[in-house]
Amino acid sequence: MCRFLAFQGEPILLETLVAAPCHSLIHQSLHAAEAKTETNGDGFGVGWYGERETPGLYREVRPAWSDENLLSIAGQVRSHLFFAHVRAATGTATSRANCHPFSQGRHLFMHNGQIGGWAKVRRRVEAMIPDALYPSRAGTTDSEAIFLAAFARGLERDPIGALAATLRDVKAHMRDAGIGEPLRFTATLTDGHTLWAFRWACDAQPPTLYYKDGPAGLLLVSEPIDEDRSRWREVPRGCTLIAVPGQALRLQCMDTEVALAA
Repeated sequence: MCRFLAFQGEPILLETLVAAPCHSLIHQSLHAAEAKTETNGDGFGVGWYGERETPGLYREVRPAWSDENLLSIAGQVRSHLFFAHVRAATGTATSRANCHPFSQGRHLFMHNGQIGGWAKVRRRVEAMIPDALYPSRAGTTDSEAIFLAAFARGLERDPIGALAATLRDVKAHMRDAGIGEPLRFTATLTDGHTLWAFRWACDAQPPTLYYKDGPAGLLLVSEPIDEDRSRWREVPRGCTLIAVPGQALRLQCMDTEVALAA
């Protein structure tokens, strides 16, 4: 499984979280502690918001630990909202187009999880992507397909409802194809203002997701980036964490089996 982090708060340099901590995301790309595989070396990406409505994006196929450009960018770019992701491929090619985060307009998205039996349902799931957005389908991952398909189900108006509907349809395709492997969806999404963090799975075993909220802002991680675990809280299974600047964090929980029609 992949490792990622998302930050929303007072503007900081990307390196503050991506590179500087003792168990930073770059460190996790080589020595993850809570993933199925210790090494996440199949590319990486960062996405951030600056002065424009749409996010900046830098993705590369080299491992995060060996890319000097990542360190240079992280040491110069300051942002109030950014995503970072190191990839462990699960059957799709190691290519720049398959690296997270993915962007569409003002939206930014990244995912840690899987559509079980992806090769068997890929064509059906890709058919869920609206025609107007299909040219944006640059890669071959299930993650990008989920993101683009959700726009047809109202992502811009109701992100939680749109992603739940998308995953229900995906799960139906998996069931029709006789796939017994799980559908797991730990992900973050933002429109540049609100941040949503999802921890869903049809088998009640979604990948880990922790958060820490303080005066400087909200930090979401696949696994803690420091040695002090006392301040970290885990997003409950079957729940979505919603962060709006200037408002208290909200948790919206649902029966995961209902959400994914398991």
